[in-house]
Parts: sequence; structure tokens; C-alpha cells
Amino acid sequence: MVTRAFWLSTMLKTADPVLNALAENRLRETLPMSFHPDRALYAPLEAFGRTLCGVAPWLEGEPEGEERALRDRTRALVRKCLENAVDPEGPDRMNFTEGYGQSLVDAAFLAHGLLRARHALWDGLSPAVRERLAGALRSTRKFTPYESNWLLFPAMIETFLRAVGEEYDPAPIRRAVDAFRGWYVGDGLYGDGPAFHADYYNSFVIHPMLTDILREHRGEAEYGAFYETELHRAGRAAEILERLIMPDGTYPVTGRSAAYRYGAFQLLAQAALEGFLPESLPPAGVRCALTAVLRRVHAETIYDEKGFLLPGVAGSQPGLAEFYIGTGSLYLCQTVFLPLGLPASHPFWTGPDLPWTQKRLWAGEDVPADKALE
Repeated sequence: MVTRAFWLSTMLKTADPVLNALAENRLRETLPMSFHPDRALYAPLEAFGRTLCGVAPWLEGEPEGEERALRDRTRALVRKCLENAVDPEGPDRMNFTEGYGQSLVDAAFLAHGLLRARHALWDGLSPAVRERLAGALRSTRKFTPYESNWLLFPAMIETFLRAVGEEYDPAPIRRAVDAFRGWYVGDGLYGDGPAFHADYYNSFVIHPMLTDILREHRGEAEYGAFYETELHRAGRAAEILERLIMPDGTYPVTGRSAAYRYGAFQLLAQAALEGFLPESLPPAGVRCALTAVLRRVHAETIYDEKGFLLPGVAGSQPGLAEFYIGTGSLYLCQTVFLPLGLPASHPFWTGPDLPWTQKRLWAGEDVPADKALE
């Protein structure tokens, strides 16, 4: 399982500096702000929440052998991080309420990670930490989301609270779902608000959160049918993402937030994890495609001397970091590792290597024509 070992080591190489620092109550002190230092208020929660969002399925899974021991160590580490994040007297207590609404965004990624690993993490927390954490998430209700993908952030927070039996508000969930019903633009893609944006936000935020929110509510009449429709749309959007991966593992760097690197493929990774890949995409082929991206992008040049991420795609490229991006924002790249939540015996990991669509095409293979979702 050389490929799985590479995925795991790459994920942990990026996650460990954040998790180790937070577990020792020194993340705020050590997290570098070499660019956009005005984002320091939000950076710790950004880094932790986005890291957890990607690592969570592996923490929830049941690996075997040496990997299981490593998983158990990381589970304990993350629980300590959660405890420190909401310790009212701790040096690494995190910002859920100060500043403008960025804390709503960051809390939503944290909630999504917790939803993906509710048994591994939430069930192992003390009642006091659970109470503080639920209170911190509810405190973000003070923020009003923009009419865009931001509607999914309070919806995700409330969905998590509902999932673990905490008091929750159904109104943000209904508002987000109703909005995205109307923002569908066709061929598996949604507008980010009333307008469509040619970027990766359908994969960074929209489909991953909308799918998981609807899954949690699929037993309710007003959401069940839309959940089935959303799975078809998300599968098509994942198919489009796979077709963007070139034979050498490069992909088009277009649209905003390119510094999230291979987080652009969160949806494709989620479709593999949750089993909604379309028939055109064999799991082993998706593994090979995503591995090609990882090997092309991952390099020592994406880290600083302390092991924290630098902005960019091919190395350090701070020009790709918009004003709203700080060091913590970059950790959305961790969401490409979602398939590590699958057991090592799953066909995603055990299937023989397969070429992905662009590799097949540019090798001269006669490949069926692509077609839009009806």
C-alpha cells in the first residue's frame, strides 16, 4: 500500500505542525503571518478547522496495524486541541465572535470536520468541553452571512449541532437549501449566489457542505428528494473535476482562492469517500488522478522552515493569496485526503492502477465523448 502510505504521510506532514502546536497551547504564538498579518485574528481557527475538515474521515475510520496506532495518537491529539480551542482561560482559545464574519466561516469548517468524525471526536470529549464547544459554535449566530456560499456556513453549524443532540436553529438550514435550489445553473454546478463564478467554489464549499447537510436531513420530506438530486449533481461536478487533471498531474489554476491548492479537488475526494462517483469514474482511476496531483504539487517549497504552509500552488507564490487569505486559510488543501477514511481493503486503494481521462485521451485512446447532465 505504497500509495496510501504516501497520502497519509503527506496529510500528516501538513497537519502535524498545526495539531502539535495547538495541543501544546502555542498555535497562536507560532503560526506564522508572513503575509497579510491583519488576518492573525482568524488564523488559528482557520488552520485548525480546515485541517480537521480533511483529517476527520481518517480519524473516524478503522485502519489496521501501525496505521491504527498512528490514528489513535492523532485522535487523542485532536481531542486535546478541541479542549484548548475552547478553554476560556487558555492562550490558544479561539476567536468565534470577534471581527467581521470570518469567524462564521472558520467555525463552519470546524463543524464540518466534527460532523465527519462525530464518534471519534465528539463522543470522546468531556461534558464540559462539549458544552463549551457547542456554545462557541452557537455564538457565531451573531453574524449575518452574505447571499453566497456563506449561507452554507450557519447551515453547517446548525446541522452539526442537530446531529449531536444539541439545541439548534433550523432556519439557517432551510434558508441555505432554498437558496441553492434557485442557484443551480446546470450541468452539476451552482452559482455562488445569483451569479455563476468560474472558480473551484463548487468543490471548496458548495457541493461538499450542501451534500452533507442534506444527508443529515434526508429523512425529512422537504429535503429528501433534493438530497437525491444533489447526489446526481455532485457526481457530475466531480466528473468535471476529474477531467481537469492533466496527464502530468497539473490542473487549471483559475478563479479565486487558488492558494488552497489541491483542496480544489475536495468534491472528487468526497465522492470517492461517500460512494457517489459516477459510473464513468472507477475508484482506482480517481486514486491515480488525485495521486498525480499530490505528487505534482507537494514539495518542500510549499512549507516554511517550521513546517507551516506557504501560499501558492507550485511552491511559494504569495501573489495568489487574495486579501482574505491568511496562513490559516491555506489548510483547506487537507480536504483532498478524505478517501483515507476508506479502509485499506476498499477498491479505491486495492484496484490496479488505471489512467484517468486526460491521460487516456492524450495517449491516443478512443474515449467516449463527454456529455452534460440532463
